[in-house]
Amino acid sequence: MPYKLSGKKLIIQVPSQFFYEWLEDNYVELLRKALDYSIGPDGQLEYSIVVDRGDKANNRPPKSVNTANNKLQDPKKNFYNQEPKKVTSPFEMRDLNALQNDSFLNRSYSFDNFIEGDCNRLARAASYAVAEKPSVTSFNPLMIYGGVGLGKTHLVQAIGNFIKNNSQSEKFVLYVSSEKFTSQFINSIKNNSLQDFMSFYMQVDVLIIDDVQFLSGKEKTQETFFHIFNHLHQSGKQIVMTSDRPPRDLDGMEDRLLSRFKWGLTADLQNPDLETRIAIIQKKLQTEGVDIDFEVIEYLAHSIDSNVRELEGVMISLIAQASLTQKVIDLELAKRTLNHIVTESAKEINIDSIISVVTEHFQVRIADLKSKSRLRSIVIPRQTAMYLAKELTNLSLKSIGYHFGGRDHSTVIHAIQTINDLMDIDKEMNSTVTKLRHKFKKK
Repeated sequence: MPYKLSGKKLIIQVPSQFFYEWLEDNYVELLRKALDYSIGPDGQLEYSIVVDRGDKANNRPPKSVNTANNKLQDPKKNFYNQEPKKVTSPFEMRDLNALQNDSFLNRSYSFDNFIEGDCNRLARAASYAVAEKPSVTSFNPLMIYGGVGLGKTHLVQAIGNFIKNNSQSEKFVLYVSSEKFTSQFINSIKNNSLQDFMSFYMQVDVLIIDDVQFLSGKEKTQETFFHIFNHLHQSGKQIVMTSDRPPRDLDGMEDRLLSRFKWGLTADLQNPDLETRIAIIQKKLQTEGVDIDFEVIEYLAHSIDSNVRELEGVMISLIAQASLTQKVIDLELAKRTLNHIVTESAKEINIDSIISVVTEHFQVRIADLKSKSRLRSIVIPRQTAMYLAKELTNLSLKSIGYHFGGRDHSTVIHAIQTINDLMDIDKEMNSTVTKLRHKFKKK
């Protein structure tokens, strides 16, 4: 907007550095001709970059830009005879009150149904703090990172849902994946509607962008996101992001963008520990109104320790099978269900299948491996099964020990070391382990 005319110098106010750069990139020719017509060829244009937060403390000194000799000047074109450019938007641009209903949040994600444990305590606490006081804490931006299925999306959408449900100011919250953001950006260029794209995102009070690692290598998208990020941050808006790795490991990202990712707090989500896995199973059962023996819960918690999503997937499958077949969820049904899912996913070998193969090879009983027997004819098969379980599955030492009569992790470590040593000095033992490995490769 026009701010001040002093002699042949016109000062206009813009809300951010981006707006200044955008005007210079897209409208400098028209601005030059407007100056020529209204002031003369010696007219100068200056920008006053002001971030409006309701006080005067944020006003920046005018940034002077002389456009008199800009290379885009073309006196042959008549500015006043040009047809106005029609701008279309990739969004249905409505007033903010309407936009508030289109946050693209899944209402089922909340803090109440997010199970807290040592593996996620920092991320959960930071997320809740941001949800209670968006843009007030020093956690801006807040980046949560971790592997697949650990609850990143659940946590950041819980932030959005909490703000929408509890904020008295009715903040405009928007959840978007980085893929969708990129697609919208490309469409805005194709439709000649970049201004609407930028305007839309600059209205957001809380921007939640999922999987920012997918912006890697997309230079123009990153540049646009950089300007949006700057505008929102300078305007006191909250930014929340997720990634599958910490900022330092995000290859293909501009340094200036990475530096801004580090302005706030970065918190990680780790694989759930045993206690958290048990709590997740119990919460799922409670939600579904299903009651099963703790023995089954413990078996499932020890058998799946990769991520929350897989654990919940097993529970859903188990409950569905029990419901369809009218069977009680017991240990046998849990084992069959787990066997089926692990085989289908081909992601990890079931420890029960390892025990089965080992007992068949050594001609011993499963009960023998889980017993307290110290006979060499039992100890070697037991230690071999533990060795293969560690090598072929993602189970923790504690979980492996659970499947062999509740032995502790130190016993498992001893077993692994013993088999390692035997393979170095005993050709027959080396051949046996190699043969057993080969059986699993065929599966």
